[in-house]
Amino acid sequence: MDLAAPARAFVRGVPASYARCLRREPVPVDPARARSQVGEYARLLRAAGVAVEELPADEACPDSCFIEDTAVILDAKTAFVTRPGALSRRPEVAPVALALGRVLWLVALEGEGTLDGGDVLRLGDTLLVGLSERTDEAGAAALGGAARRVGLEVVTVPVGEGLHLKSVVTLVAPGCVVAHESAPLDALRRLGARVIEVDEPAGANVLALGRVVLVSTAAPGTRARLEREGVEVRAIDVTELHKGDGALTCLSLRVPAPGCWCA
Repeated sequence: MDLAAPARAFVRGVPASYARCLRREPVPVDPARARSQVGEYARLLRAAGVAVEELPADEACPDSCFIEDTAVILDAKTAFVTRPGALSRRPEVAPVALALGRVLWLVALEGEGTLDGGDVLRLGDTLLVGLSERTDEAGAAALGGAARRVGLEVVTVPVGEGLHLKSVVTLVAPGCVVAHESAPLDALRRLGARVIEVDEPAGANVLALGRVVLVSTAAPGTRARLEREGVEVRAIDVTELHKGDGALTCLSLRVPAPGCWCA
């Protein structure tokens, strides 16, 4: 299978209740500004040739714009529906599953395990799963059972700093990742990944859309580093989403074209 831009992506609106989102730092957030930033994010996805489906905001779920945590897209036909580690986020799952179920076969997490999609990084035929405060061994094992049925293997690593694994490492290109020093660098290299280390926390979460890679404006050094590597970069302001411990990958669920996979 080849790495390619997503064929389709699901994004979700930002509710006014985003002002009450879960976050490690008690900084004020501006839902209207966050809404504008998600709108620009959706525009850039479309500009990259991605068909975007926007799910409505849910005022009962302040964190629901971080849609990636509700599912793991396994291939062009299958999605694994998660059980988020934060109790307040579990009501987000059903509406997303309903939308995904119109185009994908769904496999649900059974048992008592927890798993956030933000803890799952695909590297070729391997799903690297971070064991974090939101994802546990049982959740990773449940994902592993579903992944094996489509030819993927799950490998777990501990998450030290950062809310999720993809808070500290994300894919740039086939076999290449950008990672903060707190990422599981040895595990990444054992899996054959080329690691571009960055020291900006916001720079560790980029979104590869085929040839184009989205980078947060909060990480100018990372942008410059990737441009020196020959990467075509698009900078986007998602600082209001950073305040809610979110980043670029969090804001969409991305479905590959048949025969391909995507970041």
